[in-house]
Amino acid sequence: MSHYTDNLTQLGQSTTLPQSPEDAVLERVPNPRAETAYCVRFTQPEFTSLCPMTGQPDFAHLVIDYVPGEWLVESKSLKLYLGSFRNHGAFHEDCTVSIGLRLVELLAPKWLRIGGYWYPRGGMPIDVFWQSGATPEGLWIPDQGVAPYRGRG
Repeated sequence: MSHYTDNLTQLGQSTTLPQSPEDAVLERVPNPRAETAYCVRFTQPEFTSLCPMTGQPDFAHLVIDYVPGEWLVESKSLKLYLGSFRNHGAFHEDCTVSIGLRLVELLAPKWLRIGGYWYPRGGMPIDVFWQSGATPEGLWIPDQGVAPYRGRG
């Protein structure tokens, strides 16, 4: 199994949180089941970034689903990449879509979608959804399971 991890630089190492998404190193490993269509889900319920206008923190619940091709994203590098947005100023739409695009560039998956469920600022939640193409036929893709924001009630 070690040949799967030979090129990894972060897994099993002491690593610091990158200062920006541009500084973050996303890593991948070969998919040992590339011939099989299946869905992988990552959920980041405590995603944070900064408002580019005020510098105030923004919070989101992210759900990333993808159908891998030849590559899988290495989860520690994904955690560090997502954490690097803590110091990054960008609007909700840019954060959500740029994460999806970077993963597609790295992995060349058969399909990927990301749902960014942002908590309200100024009284209005903003939810952002992006996917790389048509949902694969014949494959079970579960609902992302994040309820619409309902406030206190």
